[in-house]
Amino acid sequence: MKSIKVALLIATTLFTFSFNSYSQTTETDTTKTFTFSGSVDAYFHSSLGTTNPFSSTEYNPSTSFANMRGFGIGMVNFIASYETSKAGFVADVVFGPRGKDAVFANMYSEQGIVNQLYAFYKINDKVKINIGQFNTFVGYEVISPTLNFHYSTSYLFSWGPFSHTGARLDFDLGNGYVAKLAVMNPTDLVEYNAFNSYTFGGQVGYVNDNGGVWLNLLYGDQDGKLEDFNLDRDGDGDLDDVSDGGTFQADLSGGFSLTDNFYLGWNASYRTVKQNEAIVGGDIVDAEDADARGFMGVALYPKLTLSDAFSLGLRAEYFSVKSGYIAPFSLDDDGDGNVIDLTLSANYKVGDLTIIPEIRIDKTSEDSFLDKDNEAKDMMTSINLAAVYKF
Repeated sequence: MKSIKVALLIATTLFTFSFNSYSQTTETDTTKTFTFSGSVDAYFHSSLGTTNPFSSTEYNPSTSFANMRGFGIGMVNFIASYETSKAGFVADVVFGPRGKDAVFANMYSEQGIVNQLYAFYKINDKVKINIGQFNTFVGYEVISPTLNFHYSTSYLFSWGPFSHTGARLDFDLGNGYVAKLAVMNPTDLVEYNAFNSYTFGGQVGYVNDNGGVWLNLLYGDQDGKLEDFNLDRDGDGDLDDVSDGGTFQADLSGGFSLTDNFYLGWNASYRTVKQNEAIVGGDIVDAEDADARGFMGVALYPKLTLSDAFSLGLRAEYFSVKSGYIAPFSLDDDGDGNVIDLTLSANYKVGDLTIIPEIRIDKTSEDSFLDKDNEAKDMMTSINLAAVYKF
């Protein structure tokens, strides 16, 4: 209830701010712009005989996209936007396996095609309010393959937030400094708020001609309170559910061109959550002694541009899980484990088409994979060859 009151207070403040700013302007709107863009991607993937029992498709690391064996399709992405000098909207839809994986929590319509759908109003030349569904501002990698150098994705991206639905203020603070403030549904609940709790987000950043750096924060209850819902949410007939408390995530991402040909990007993220409630003997009790759970990771993204058409890039990532928060790979008896992901990719551009050959090695702290003889091993090597066309 407290989070609902805070959310209503923030939303009321945002709308009051917007209305007051609107009533003070008499500018005639003469600028109207419509744009239509998008992309298409397809790929070949092989794990060279190694399987991963922790992945739903078994033939890829436990990360998003590029997860089907052999030749596969990613998605077709259509983005329509309309903008005037004061307001506008973005409608971004996706079709295909990559799009379906990206928009997975569509519990009401079950369509899984709306990637972004929001309207915005420019309160003034320094402040803009956005309302609707938008991709997360947390992290380095994104859903669209046109904006990532590597075709496969990191653990940090795959297990972090994808999208939010809510209200977000964007600030231009001047001299390259930017900021965001947002109140949103629980992470990735994009169509409606199923849990009656809210997440708050913020960002501060600095950008210049060579790149930028952003500090991102999220905090909120992601699964509501037990008394608000069916106490047998897993459907097994037993009153054994638990509810997490507030989830906190801090994320630092950015990158700069250090020379004309060399770029270095990075991403570091830390998430922690503590169990808040549990059912014991049919009663809801506070879980005061529960251990904090979560993940942390860091990734570096060096990129070398060799010509206008060809560049090479590496993703070097370390990702660890604490107290069984998630299980993308095998964990020890305490629920702890980690993985190192090394991904080497090339980008070869022919006009608006990008060809991406890629080799990736994932090495886990515990045996997490199976070889051709069904023997456990701690490493998976996989290859991808992708074609991404943007328009």
